[in-house]
Amino acid sequence: MTAVHCPKCDSEYTYEDGHMTVCSMCAYEWNPDEVEAEEETNEVVYKDAFGNTLQDGDTVTVIKDLKVKGASQPIKRGTTVKDIRLKEGDHDIDCKVPGFGAMELKTQFVKKL
Repeated sequence: MTAVHCPKCDSEYTYEDGHMTVCSMCAYEWNPDEVEAEEETNEVVYKDAFGNTLQDGDTVTVIKDLKVKGASQPIKRGTTVKDIRLKEGDHDIDCKVPGFGAMELKTQFVKKL
């Protein structure tokens, strides 16, 4: 049996739990069959906070208040952002937030509509 490394933290300490594989170091769970299929495509898949796949032009909602450096007020939870553009990097969404202008957001703080 070959050791399966965690795709998130690259730990070798993983175990099977039903059809899922679990990392004992970071508690990440994944289906090895899905990971292999994603690796074959070599395409970056962007997912929102709930695991929905995002694409360019989607409309998303902010799921928590986000502080903005230099602004007097945060981006409020529930703010709808239309026509997003996905890019690689730490902040992987380019968009225009109503009331704030051009901004970069992280996919972990949005929900697809």
